[in-house]
Amino acid sequence: MKYRFMDIAACPMCKHFPLELYVIETKEYPEREDQIKALLEKYKPPLCELYCYKLQTPIGKPIKELKGGETPCHECLKIEVAIGVIYCPNCNRWYPIIDEIPRMLPDNLRKREEDLNFLRKYADKLPDKIAREGKPWNLGEEKK
Repeated sequence: MKYRFMDIAACPMCKHFPLELYVIETKEYPEREDQIKALLEKYKPPLCELYCYKLQTPIGKPIKELKGGETPCHECLKIEVAIGVIYCPNCNRWYPIIDEIPRMLPDNLRKREEDLNFLRKYADKLPDKIAREGKPWNLGEEKK
């Protein structure tokens, strides 16, 4: 998943934007350097319009007006989030990123045991608000 996804991602349950990102593992693909250069020549930075995760931009302020117009687009495009969690601070739901793919499904399409296995595996790398208190399920519920 590209960090740029955070510019468009909204919670599938409550529609809140922006969401929080917790990165556990990233991957870089040096062989994509030429593609990145071509993309940045065709579409001038900033590529994100509403929210830049890397700059933590305030919503409502144009990204091109921040930090003297300099953006981390080139560095950002080099990196894929391989494993992580997207978290909604409004409804406390979390969505896993597995094999570079964000799994942003509504509660009724999620698989409880798969999600709990993910939490068990990465609980030590995630804040308690996700691992022990997050929705639709969490590790705190297992102790009950």
